[in-house]
Amino acid sequence: MAVTLASELTLPCGAVLSNRIAKAAMTEGMATPDGRPTHELERLYGIWSDGGAGMLLSGNVIVDKDHLERPGNVVIDREPDEDMKRRLASWAKGATRGGNHFWAQISHGGRQTQKLVNPHPKSSSDVQLALPGGQFARPTPLTREEIADLVNRWAIASRALKEAGFTGVQIHGAHGYLISQFLSPRVNLRSDEYGGSLENRARFLLEIVAAVRAAVGPEFPISVKLNSADFQKGGFDFGDSLQVVKWLEAASVDLIEISGGTYEQPKLLGVSGMEDEEKQNVAPSTLAREAYFVDFAKAMQAEVSVPLMVTGGFRTRAAMEQALDSGAADVIGIGRPMCVDTDAAARLLAGETQLARYEDRLDLLPDWLAFLKRFQMVKAINSFAGIYWFYEQLWLLGHQGRTDPDLSMFKAFRTLEARNKRIMKERTAGAA
Repeated sequence: MAVTLASELTLPCGAVLSNRIAKAAMTEGMATPDGRPTHELERLYGIWSDGGAGMLLSGNVIVDKDHLERPGNVVIDREPDEDMKRRLASWAKGATRGGNHFWAQISHGGRQTQKLVNPHPKSSSDVQLALPGGQFARPTPLTREEIADLVNRWAIASRALKEAGFTGVQIHGAHGYLISQFLSPRVNLRSDEYGGSLENRARFLLEIVAAVRAAVGPEFPISVKLNSADFQKGGFDFGDSLQVVKWLEAASVDLIEISGGTYEQPKLLGVSGMEDEEKQNVAPSTLAREAYFVDFAKAMQAEVSVPLMVTGGFRTRAAMEQALDSGAADVIGIGRPMCVDTDAAARLLAGETQLARYEDRLDLLPDWLAFLKRFQMVKAINSFAGIYWFYEQLWLLGHQGRTDPDLSMFKAFRTLEARNKRIMKERTAGAA
């Protein structure tokens, strides 16, 4: 029988997804300055829950308030107090009102924490992010004691989320955040048991998985988001990724989301970074022209049986169902289209053939300056500014229950920058 978008999926732990569409994790920036969920987050996820996806993934839930991915992240870095428990439970209730799963993506920014948040970030080693603009400071290597504490925080957060009514968790091990920093031989220069060989570099991730499984039990879904590759010279490559997937399968992980890239090489956005992309030894297909990481997942499926989710670039129903039916993916992740068309999943299940490509309409530069995009730095800035446009659509959904497809990219960029500064000012004042 052919696998379609409407097919159920039974995970290794026994949980069942009602269909093969997942709302991919996208950062929201709607928590209180001290990291608590808000009514705006409830409204946003309630709208998505009504939209037909079998599973929703939250944006980054951070395990260290000093290492945010961005201002406005939800933070669970200790046992939650009664107010936090109520807020988490209310968020989970709204986000599951359509009968779908709602999983929390748990993360730590590491060296990808902006100076605005923390001028003294921690990472696997002291390798600074190679991006222009001075927004990221040189990190300090984590001690063994700090690593053990972070492993425990992932477990604390997972248990709290389960008790609040979330139906699963995802450990974020991709996109250059802290776990990804440990996995990368380019960033992880440690000489202890957490550095050197791939087995050592994966130790932090596997310790987190074990701690989370002990905290939530055998029947609660645990997912990991993992890079297929960093696409950087000397970085985490596909061979490394395949081996880590095998270890994760053995460690009772229920779903692995295959992605790729870092802030330095933002392959997750479908664009190139400041340096040349490091090619990987994976056979290309025509399907990969639409879905960036589907060929990596297909190569993995030949060697593992753990369900795989693929996110990044999918826009046509034909490509999604081809990926499912060919065995290249078990779950299709959809991100940016759902920032505007919140019922995209329901539309696809009803037979719609293609989702809108809003990103194709966005440009920070006027036409007469388009020639500047020949330069990699300008091209990268333009791409990141485009992401701010989608952030603003989420803010409008959460605060007003609407979107603004006609919003200018420049206005979105300026508005978000001002809001981030205001949140950090309020956060600092609250901590004083």
